[in-house]
Amino acid sequence: MRNHLDNLAQKLSLAALVLFLLPGAAFAQQQRSDRLTPYDIFRLQYSVDPQISPDGRRIVYVRQSANVMDDTRESNLWIVNFDGSDDRALTSGHDNDTSPRWSPDGTRIAYLSGADGHTQIYVRWMDTGQTARLTNMETGPADISWSPDGKQIGFNARVHTAGPRLTDPPHVPTGAKWADPPRMFDSLVYRFNGMGYLPPGTTQIFLVAADGGAPRQVSRGDVSYGSATGGGPSLVWSTDGKSLIFSANLHPDVDFNPSDTEVYEMSVADGGVRQLTQRMGPDNGPALSPDGKLIAYTGYDDKFQGHQTTHMYLMNRDGSDSHMLSLKLDRDVNSLRWAGDGSGIYFLYDDQGDTKLAFATLDGGMHNITQHVGNTANAGGGGASFSFGPRGEYASTTSLPDNPGGITAGVAGRGDPRLIVEPNHELIAQKPLGKVEEIWWDSSAKDKRKIEGWIIKPPDFNPSKKYPFILEIHGGPYGNYGDRFDVEKQLYAAMGYVVLYSNPRGSTSYGEEFSNLIHHAYPGDDFYDLNSGVDAVIAKGYVDTDNLFVTGGSGGGVLTCWMVDNTQRFRAAASNYPVINWTSWTLTADIPIIGSRYWFPSAPWVVPDQYDQRSVLMHIKNVTTPTMIMVGEEDFRTPASESEQYYEALKLLKVDTLLVRFPGEPHGLSRKPSHQMTKVMYVAAWFEKHKKK
Repeated sequence: MRNHLDNLAQKLSLAALVLFLLPGAAFAQQQRSDRLTPYDIFRLQYSVDPQISPDGRRIVYVRQSANVMDDTRESNLWIVNFDGSDDRALTSGHDNDTSPRWSPDGTRIAYLSGADGHTQIYVRWMDTGQTARLTNMETGPADISWSPDGKQIGFNARVHTAGPRLTDPPHVPTGAKWADPPRMFDSLVYRFNGMGYLPPGTTQIFLVAADGGAPRQVSRGDVSYGSATGGGPSLVWSTDGKSLIFSANLHPDVDFNPSDTEVYEMSVADGGVRQLTQRMGPDNGPALSPDGKLIAYTGYDDKFQGHQTTHMYLMNRDGSDSHMLSLKLDRDVNSLRWAGDGSGIYFLYDDQGDTKLAFATLDGGMHNITQHVGNTANAGGGGASFSFGPRGEYASTTSLPDNPGGITAGVAGRGDPRLIVEPNHELIAQKPLGKVEEIWWDSSAKDKRKIEGWIIKPPDFNPSKKYPFILEIHGGPYGNYGDRFDVEKQLYAAMGYVVLYSNPRGSTSYGEEFSNLIHHAYPGDDFYDLNSGVDAVIAKGYVDTDNLFVTGGSGGGVLTCWMVDNTQRFRAAASNYPVINWTSWTLTADIPIIGSRYWFPSAPWVVPDQYDQRSVLMHIKNVTTPTMIMVGEEDFRTPASESEQYYEALKLLKVDTLLVRFPGEPHGLSRKPSHQMTKVMYVAAWFEKHKKK
């Protein structure tokens, strides 16, 4: 295995060397073996989706990894005792096993697997290890949920329909080989990032017997009980097993108000649907109390702002007495779970870049259970999850700057949790990571906002030396960085850079007012927030001011361009999958309503000046900084045409530039592990090329 990894590293390093034709690019081949290197992306593993057994004794979870031989992401099921002992694999191979869910009696686990080449529902008997495939759906099932008696499993799946039709296609003569027929679309969202062009169809709810048999479609009609782009209805069974509670958008104008979801109840017997909520705005993630009398859910009244705080709500089972549970918490809440005794609700929220697990009482009181919940390979978090046992036992994902992808376990109210799964312990012991330091500063913008950031230093940092510096900017733009593990930033630190990442205005986890400082004003004063952060790190005395660099992806790619639009202090920039022209982005991206209704006051033809003023393309005449642009050829979130516009404009201005296109990649450039490696190496090689020696 190690030889395969080393060979791959040499090939990628050679690619960087050939690309830039500079002796300096050989730094990629000369990285020290005691530091993290790009091909460690194939060695790192992440533990996600922990599920405690009904008796609280065991935890089944998903372990994610990368396969160096076929350059793919993989996932398998693992199981560990609550005390951390006997951590072992339940499944193996290249099947991509996900979403494990215990049966109510704890004797079985239902999960999704691609063992037969296509995702289906499987069941595993825990006493014997025997497995059986339950479904053979044309499209992969999702959102599996056991009935209370353990006899049925609910799920949702896409059902194809005929789609638009104008006339019969021309007759193909016998034996002739004609081109494929054209495809027609009549939906506002006709393609989606990571999924490609969407075939016509709807998402429907199904039931299948837990011991096998043909699935039964419960929902009906040409309306979608979920999202065409992958969002399921979050199925929750009633305590008597006679109905399903879920959130979906069943309104006829779903294309133009996609966030206007409601909570519904559906009869399992006949598919009859009753709407339980009624307002303009999202009502999501329903959770039924143990006695079946109350429903907790999340949402907000849609004011068409860039960011709107998601609150917790309670209502009676029939939808009456809906009210917001006042937690005095100006933060987004999600992932609601009732306590076993019905005394309150567990939930997640982000605060100043840290994801916390908390408990809310029914009178609005709250307290934190634990912090540092997360599991992704970047400081932006996301994917945090937890589950609870019968006596307050809980398991949660965790992420710290020096601990990627672990599982913690504890008992609510009984001290701090214990780290029981740490798959990267040996790797990190061999290759110490860069130390992460929190930093705050005052923005140089007129409002002098306090801005939070984090500095990553090289593993053998010496404060008496001067180090090259990278400003790395998060996307979203409504998202947040935090004190979480980030493989790409750690790789830059291992290459000898001091790295700053931060939460400028617009970032979440600091309250709705801070997030909406960029409402109809992005990009803008975020430049001052970020530029002041560079000054704050320089003031510490260990940054080489002749070698400042800037990079970021998506919204961070926008701000990377915005930085070089407004200053010449950076030696080079690398803008990854940015938005360059807000007009063309709104009309070609997979989320057109977001641009025309939320991020701008109206459509491009109504307020064209606003689109132009905030497009980095319209300020490009100020750019002299060498700038590389990278994008995936299957990116429908910030289509490749955006990057191409910036590249061509820079070429016309005779600014040193390079356009890098990744085949088969959607937004993010990380579908293939080797592409994620290459992204990091190309950014570093571009900076090395322009470094002042």
